[in-house]
Amino acid sequence: MILNGRRRGTPKRTGRLLASPSSCQRLGAASCKPSKGEWIRLSDPKITNVRVLDVRFPTSRHQIGSDAVNTDPDYSAAYCILETDVGIEGYGLAFTLGHGTELCVLALEYLAQFVQGRKLSSVTDDTVAFSKQLTEDSQFRWLGPEKGVIHLAAAALINAVWDLYARTEGKPLWRLLADFEPEQIVRSIDFKYIDDAITRDEALELLRRRTASQAERLERLEQHGYPAYTTSAGWFGFTDDKIRRLCREALSQGWTHFKLKVGGNPTDDLRRGQLIREEIGPHKKLMMDANQKWGVIEAIQRTKELAELDPWWMEEPTSPDDILGHARIRREVSPVRIATGEHCHNRVMFKQFMQAGALDVCQIDSCRVAGVNENLAVLLMAAKFDIPVCPHAGGVGLCECVQHLAIFDYLRVSTSLEDRVAEFVDHLHEHFVDPARIVNGHYLLPENPGYSTEIRSETLLAYQYPNGPVWSDPRVSVVT
Repeated sequence: MILNGRRRGTPKRTGRLLASPSSCQRLGAASCKPSKGEWIRLSDPKITNVRVLDVRFPTSRHQIGSDAVNTDPDYSAAYCILETDVGIEGYGLAFTLGHGTELCVLALEYLAQFVQGRKLSSVTDDTVAFSKQLTEDSQFRWLGPEKGVIHLAAAALINAVWDLYARTEGKPLWRLLADFEPEQIVRSIDFKYIDDAITRDEALELLRRRTASQAERLERLEQHGYPAYTTSAGWFGFTDDKIRRLCREALSQGWTHFKLKVGGNPTDDLRRGQLIREEIGPHKKLMMDANQKWGVIEAIQRTKELAELDPWWMEEPTSPDDILGHARIRREVSPVRIATGEHCHNRVMFKQFMQAGALDVCQIDSCRVAGVNENLAVLLMAAKFDIPVCPHAGGVGLCECVQHLAIFDYLRVSTSLEDRVAEFVDHLHEHFVDPARIVNGHYLLPENPGYSTEIRSETLLAYQYPNGPVWSDPRVSVVT
């Protein structure tokens, strides 16, 4: 990161030493791992403190992330760090767009009481019970329940626990989950409110049936990676020339799936769509995202108008809460597929979308529902309903997180890559210790222990809101 035209040295890390001074500075570093004795000491650390930070990036200055509804987003995160008595830490975040991040911070600070002072095993032995502690607090849940600010905060804390869990096991999260027995996966899911769509026994039978050939699937991912698509060329605020240039760059990098933000003037949407289609050709996939801009009637009309461009899907054509509206749109714009899910509050909404036949593509978000546990429930429901999962990503850390869920889904749940791609947005990855890696339009398998959620310490200092130099010093030159 460049500050005032010079590179800032990395500040000294605090709370990162492991069980002994002679051990590695970072758990899971490829060249040095804790000894057997240290693994024993690290296997059940006590969570001694929870730090919560408001971290914001001024992406609105460059129209990064802009769409028809969110015209000036500053990609941000309510970020939590679980500190332990042995130095190892767990990291989690809730993705936001700037204003209101402070509300998620306050909610996280409240929920931190449920994990502080506990041994990790007291949480991981029953992650569903822990999740319920966060979502069923009899007074706090009134602010949701299981939606909005308090659910985003729950997601951040739950994901931080899973990150810490995977780090202590010395595995990337996708492998931790993939190594679970079917019974362990099912024990990680709260079936309350969804057992009319999938029962515990049905989930267990599905997982057992799809265990076969897991080694072959893993080998395929190791060789080729998990397929992805790019949104980086199609932001709403980009000029036509910039879109053309970015499409050409993406094609040279091996991308085959492109997403365009729509929802503006109909003539402009059609022109920009034609522009991308001209650049990528007739055989590459073009997806469109209206970001909730239209009502149901307008969504039907506008999707039909854009159908000549052969969109692979139309994403969030109307209010993310309007399940029946999505169902009607899907019926009337076929064969254009309807994709949604990044703003589904919880597993119950996903259940209803699937039961109502309201979506063709399920777009989970790693930080919108209550973290890993609730996303496991959605993956299993999607598998039962035979709906492909194409995760939403981008933002701050969403690519880093969701790659783990997509890989797990292929290895253990859906066992298919047909019509499946995970979103990738090429912004802000340099701020993560273990950033997502893309080659030829595919995510490479994460190798380091954890959920890939650790933000660099120098980034936390520079971008903390409102006192970090990026926000408090107008002379600072920002790299995003």
